[in-house]
Amino acid sequence: MRAPELRLRAPTPELVALPWELPLSEWMAPDVALRDIAVGPSRHLVKFVECDGRLWALKDLPPRIAVKEYDVLRRLEDMELNAVRPAGVVLQPEHDTAILVTRYLEGSWQYRRLFMRLPPDQPRHRARLLDAMASLMVELHRHGVFWGDCSLANTLFSRDGQVLQAALVDAETSAVHPSLSDGQRQWDMEILVENVAAGMLDLAARLDNADELQDTLIAEALGVRDTYDRLWETLHTEPVFGFSDRHEVESTIRQLNELGFAVDEVSLQPITADPGKLRLRVAVGDRRYHAQHLRALTGLDVGEGQARILLGDLHAYQAQLCREAGEDVDESTAARLWLIEVATPTMHRAHAALGRAGSDIQSFCDLLEVRWLLSEQAGHDVGTEKALAALTRRRVPAQSVAEMAVVEVPTEPFAVLFDDDADDRR
Repeated sequence: MRAPELRLRAPTPELVALPWELPLSEWMAPDVALRDIAVGPSRHLVKFVECDGRLWALKDLPPRIAVKEYDVLRRLEDMELNAVRPAGVVLQPEHDTAILVTRYLEGSWQYRRLFMRLPPDQPRHRARLLDAMASLMVELHRHGVFWGDCSLANTLFSRDGQVLQAALVDAETSAVHPSLSDGQRQWDMEILVENVAAGMLDLAARLDNADELQDTLIAEALGVRDTYDRLWETLHTEPVFGFSDRHEVESTIRQLNELGFAVDEVSLQPITADPGKLRLRVAVGDRRYHAQHLRALTGLDVGEGQARILLGDLHAYQAQLCREAGEDVDESTAARLWLIEVATPTMHRAHAALGRAGSDIQSFCDLLEVRWLLSEQAGHDVGTEKALAALTRRRVPAQSVAEMAVVEVPTEPFAVLFDDDADDRR
């Protein structure tokens, strides 16, 4: 028997000891600690294995495709793009196959599970998920990544504060280029729209209401392209204004920062045909403006949406310190005190209140959101203890269109709050 070739980035004892000499189809419990996790439609066999205290996703592939996907995922990781993280690839010459190993994306959800539990007559929830897909495509295309098979089955969703993040799961057809042409980007989006529409109609059929939702779901799938185009234009437009209107630069930078993008460089170039006019070109960095700022202040490595919420709490704490001291307290000093006195102990308490589901950072963000909602309802700041009690009871207020209502918190880790207005309050 020809021995398998192992390329493992996490060569932990239990992972190395798995039966790599066997085809993945022959891996059986209890010999292997398999976890039963539902997956969407897949061309290839996928199994989940728990070892060394972690959960790993294993996918059976032809050797050439496995190596290619592993290399693409490594490059996406280097670029810090939202995608599953590769942990290794094992070539099995005896069976002319290979196994791709990736880290399981903790706290993530498949669209099909979300679709089945979201009310069909409330499209705003689906819209937030599809907006996350559009944002992911913009980020991939900005970095020269052609996905080639974006679909509901190949995308996972996770919470980042009170916003959603989409992550690439399947990179079998993906390729990384120095840049993408407009034609490549549009082709990738055509694939997305077609796959998303088909996937949504298939899920609707499982709910026995495909006929009623057909036109709506197709329109929603087409809307992903509109969202993508608007965001792409915001990032790449080159506005023209007069020399005396240079304040427009600040407005443009602020708009990009609010979307989470850091601005690396600003260029103001006179227009030859009209010397009194300037063309603004902005070089935009990664979409982690607030996350990078928070990390510089506190050392916390969090998502962009989480960073927005945490910075809001930090700045409120800084204002409190200034009032108590009767003088200005700089942001760096406030951040050190906030991390020690507020963030660290409170995030552990919030995590415990939620049964330690999800991450402690996300639990803290949920607590802050619940506190905000309770305070709005009461007309004054209700404090942390009352918000913790609401989390513990799994009952928190949610903003409805007409009034403040009380809803039960879902037991799943995906959402303590699925509030349509959350982004508007940030």
